[in-house]
Amino acid sequence: MMVLHEAGHVLHLLATGGSIEQITLHPLKLSHTLPNVNPHPLVTVVGGPLWGVLFPLLLWWIVARFLPARSYLAAFFAGFCLVANGAYLGGDAFLQGGDGREFVLHGIPPWALIAAGLPVAAAGLFVWNGLGRHFGLSGAEGRVDRADALAMTLLLACMVILGLVLA
Repeated sequence: MMVLHEAGHVLHLLATGGSIEQITLHPLKLSHTLPNVNPHPLVTVVGGPLWGVLFPLLLWWIVARFLPARSYLAAFFAGFCLVANGAYLGGDAFLQGGDGREFVLHGIPPWALIAAGLPVAAAGLFVWNGLGRHFGLSGAEGRVDRADALAMTLLLACMVILGLVLA
């Protein structure tokens, strides 16, 4: 999720003629893109939550189209990204420790961050609705697809190891 969010910042930064000084991606820290030159900071800050939501939704659409039996995994990830980005926008309206600070610094009022974050987080909960049966909840009575569980565990382990190694 953080990789996609930061990728959005990077895309917007580079697309507006900016350059990157440092990108922090670590599984135990908040991700951060530190620009070297940032000619359009508001456009750059919008890129994180925008693409942090659109990339996973696009992934879900692709998986649903070509691997419909596994689309619940992509739906879970898309829902997670929606909830995380929406909660981050809304919560950082108060904390202003990350993107919220940048938004407010460039003229976006905190209430607008809350107004944007709440429906995004709610959409993520909507996407999650009904997925419980795939994860052993509801009528599944604890049964899950072992191959999918193993594949997701290995993918998570690889992502964490990669994050620790590249940090």
